[in-house]
Amino acid sequence: MRTICVTGGIGAGKTVVTERLRARGVAVIDADQVARDVTVAGTPAHQALRDAFGDAILAANGEIDRPFLAAVVFHDAWALRRLNRITHAPIGEEIARRLAALHAPVAVVALPLFRPEHREAYGFAEVWAVQVPDDLAVRRLVDGRGYVEEEARARLAAQVSNDEREAMVDRVLWNTGTLDELYRAVDELVVESGIVSG
Repeated sequence: MRTICVTGGIGAGKTVVTERLRARGVAVIDADQVARDVTVAGTPAHQALRDAFGDAILAANGEIDRPFLAAVVFHDAWALRRLNRITHAPIGEEIARRLAALHAPVAVVALPLFRPEHREAYGFAEVWAVQVPDDLAVRRLVDGRGYVEEEARARLAAQVSNDEREAMVDRVLWNTGTLDELYRAVDELVVESGIVSG
């Protein structure tokens, strides 16, 4: 099975790209969804997060209040490291398990925080980045997700830059136009890459 990573910064449009790939018949594993799945109530990671951060991180239904936890760790490097120590291993193990369970010629892993060591860990044949200029990402976060501009810029500043990300990947999809233009770019790339026929 050929495995491809799709990465990109916040507000870049990874979800739109992976939804288009699904529509073209490509199997997609979303690391964000995996992160939610491995921390649901009753899992070891859920209990470890409660032990580390207290019941203040729980929503009314007993699940992790992800936006609240994100706000906590975003402003505290020590807390972020603690979160990562708890969640990275189960997330990685579950992604590997889901890949092994697939019976498909091609699989895509949507991985927001791609690092070079992930190529070998997951056997990525290619890594694609969805990119937008920072000002456009900020506008989309403010208009589409309700971020305050300062918070949107702070979130972007905490990630690797577009240049740094581009240096780590094989192909770049610039998402600066319309939705239809992005769809066409994805369609052309899957044909060019031999994932599906034209």
